[in-house]
Amino acid sequence: MPKTIRIGTRDSQLAMWQAKTVQSQLEHLGHTTEIIAVKSTGDLVLNQPIYELGITGVFTRTLDIALLNEEIDIAVHSLKDVPTLLPKGILQAAVLKRGNVRDTLVFKNNEEFLAQKNAIVATGSLRRKAQWLDRYPTHTVVGLRGNVNTRLKKLEENSDWNGAVFAAAGLGRIGLTPENAVNLEWMVPAPAQGAIMIACLESERETFEACATLNDEDTQICTTMERTFLNKMEGGCSAPIGALAFIKNEEVHFHGIVLSEDGTKKVEAKRSAPLGKHHTLVEECLEFIIARGGKNLIGKTTLQQQETSIFSSKILSEGQKDLFVKSIKVESSDFIKTTPNRIKTSLLKKPHDNVIITSKNGVEALLNNCAAEDLKFKTIYCVGRRTKKRIEQKIGPVKHSAKNAKILAEHLVEFLDGTEVSYFCSDIRMDDLPTILTKNNIKVNEIAAYSTKLEAPKLPESVEGVMFYSPSTIHSFLKNNTPSCIAYCIGETTAREATKHFKDVRVAKIPTVESVIELVNENYISK
Repeated sequence: MPKTIRIGTRDSQLAMWQAKTVQSQLEHLGHTTEIIAVKSTGDLVLNQPIYELGITGVFTRTLDIALLNEEIDIAVHSLKDVPTLLPKGILQAAVLKRGNVRDTLVFKNNEEFLAQKNAIVATGSLRRKAQWLDRYPTHTVVGLRGNVNTRLKKLEENSDWNGAVFAAAGLGRIGLTPENAVNLEWMVPAPAQGAIMIACLESERETFEACATLNDEDTQICTTMERTFLNKMEGGCSAPIGALAFIKNEEVHFHGIVLSEDGTKKVEAKRSAPLGKHHTLVEECLEFIIARGGKNLIGKTTLQQQETSIFSSKILSEGQKDLFVKSIKVESSDFIKTTPNRIKTSLLKKPHDNVIITSKNGVEALLNNCAAEDLKFKTIYCVGRRTKKRIEQKIGPVKHSAKNAKILAEHLVEFLDGTEVSYFCSDIRMDDLPTILTKNNIKVNEIAAYSTKLEAPKLPESVEGVMFYSPSTIHSFLKNNTPSCIAYCIGETTAREATKHFKDVRVAKIPTVESVIELVNENYISK
């Protein structure tokens, strides 16, 4: 076991709270620890395909890959987010003592609306929606997505909403439970709701044993039963399936429920048995529910879920499409098409002291006109991690790279050796870089290395959000479409352009396609 246990976590407020809880308990036992926030699958590469390892979870995939790459020693998860089948080589090391398992209603003014015929309640969970409509069939349930903070803000802003449903544990752990909140004792929670799980590599026995001391046996028994029920019902974390097991006075109680999305149909079962003789409870409930058509309800819901639509402004690979949650129907097309321009060989072969390249298209255009060994570039600057990688693979070392052109320009103003740069760009480009450099007495020699054509199609009205990767993709979109959807942006430069046209603009944490996908997923799963 390493001297310091590296605790991997996502960087949300709730995920960090959970990681710090594990850290505190491990350090109380004398272990030295370090928390590592793992950002995105975009920077994590495996030597085997994801599908061969069984990596499927939307919220857990990033940590699974970091764990298998041995970049962290343990991963901390909300157990309800973890797929019922763990990836090859990863074990559940411990489940901490469970917190509040219940769902909570946060109401706007008072609870009197519960007795009214017409009321509006918000939730992004199919399970919560179905159970609410089963109990209050005349109410309207509207969608509510985003993290806890975002959902609370939306509830506050929507004056016609009467309330919204949240996981009690999520609100409580980060201190956001309002005074006007009440636990819904009648609502069957998601399997393993309120539980924190620690995962580690199967090969790291010492790490496993260190974490196993934190395991709460009662919580493990109950959550295992609930997750077995979910697995056997073949339902994902967004299906209208609820399960709750608890132990009281040495008696194990289990309650499983399956509903149609509109709450008009449900099948449920309850069983109990003495602790130690409880092992058949889940199977008994499953047999009862399946015999009464429970699996048919899930099948109908899966078809209904495909209404959501996201469009990517560049073609996605099959692997990237697999990263989306199942409820999202995603389509993609290249909104911009580039073609390399013909550049005079004499211009490329002459010495250039300071060269700026802002995209991989610029790299390919240069190599299309001239062999790499003939380029006499003394110092190269670029924009983007992937552009830097391509330059260093094909042309030579990069002195400095920045995440966008504006930041690069500000760096050059301070550190450039000389007063002149050669800027290999597109015929369509943003003005930030040349404007900043020119204002600071740096001469910019622009060379149009490639041409950009704006070719976004007319998108159907069902599209709820578009993924943008550059300002040019936004310009292309606007030629044939109105900006009434959500703009998911790869970086700040793209987001700045989007805010000129879109009301709802969201920015990925790091500038990778995978990070934009994570941003989209977060909007379509409520915890």
